[in-house]
Amino acid sequence: MPPVAVTGASGFVGRRLVETLVARGLAVRALARRPDAQLASAGVELVPGGLGDPGALRSLVVGARAVIHCAGVVAAADPAEFRRVNVDGTAALLAALPAGTPLVQVSSLSAREPRLSAYAASKQASEALALARRDGPVAVVRPPAVYGPGDRATLPLFQQMARGFLLTPAPASARFSLVYVADLAALLADLAVAPPPSGIVLEPSDRRPGGYGWQDLATIAGEAQGRPVRLVRLPAGALRPVAWAAETAAVWRGKVPMLSRDKLRELCHADWVCRDDGDEALAATRASVQFREGFAETVAWYRRRGWL
Repeated sequence: MPPVAVTGASGFVGRRLVETLVARGLAVRALARRPDAQLASAGVELVPGGLGDPGALRSLVVGARAVIHCAGVVAAADPAEFRRVNVDGTAALLAALPAGTPLVQVSSLSAREPRLSAYAASKQASEALALARRDGPVAVVRPPAVYGPGDRATLPLFQQMARGFLLTPAPASARFSLVYVADLAALLADLAVAPPPSGIVLEPSDRRPGGYGWQDLATIAGEAQGRPVRLVRLPAGALRPVAWAAETAAVWRGKVPMLSRDKLRELCHADWVCRDDGDEALAATRASVQFREGFAETVAWYRRRGWL
């Protein structure tokens, strides 16, 4: 059986995707920069190397029934790192991809607003490269905020809500969509097995009309826990010097800043609501878990692991 090839299999979304593919009885081949016992024990064929290794990329994609490109960086010390991984890495994968092999490009909803941040610009540029492909089908998937068991990126928000508060610098009018990781993984697996028309751009979510506001999250979390969660709004202007100081300190230490001015602009953007792609058949695969259920499942997982 030809395998589904996956980049970024060791990441949060990538691991859940691999679990989904294996559970469906599909063979999986994954690019791996280092040994990964968890993937190997699941029966995944590991290809040593990274996006900067043309030979490893050719070995990854040869004979694949489809390629799902999840690899990328969401935080970096400088804009050049975003471009090197997110843009140049996509270009290298496209160069290795055999004609006719379907590609599912996992992007980000931030690609809609490339002027907000270097990350958003890199995701928009990588999308453009993928959509310019002419020798095989391409589907671009733009997830909004992804959450679920095992995620460390949204863990601080869940820790806050578990303690009874939720901090945000976003304006009261800000709205955003969410997608539970299992739903996203199911969609990506669907696209690999039955590729849609080439050039489609999907913005998957739980399809809550109008998305969520920060108060919605606080209310839902409070109801789930049986005690109120207080929303605390932080002035964005007061956080800009903090972000600048974090960036400066990170440069000196050679680290990625915990908060950057780019990230602050993303957090304060008023519209991160996914748009309906108009394809009801595909949309139906993304409507399984809304935040009320997803919050409970995620918190339960965090507690079992001692993360909360």
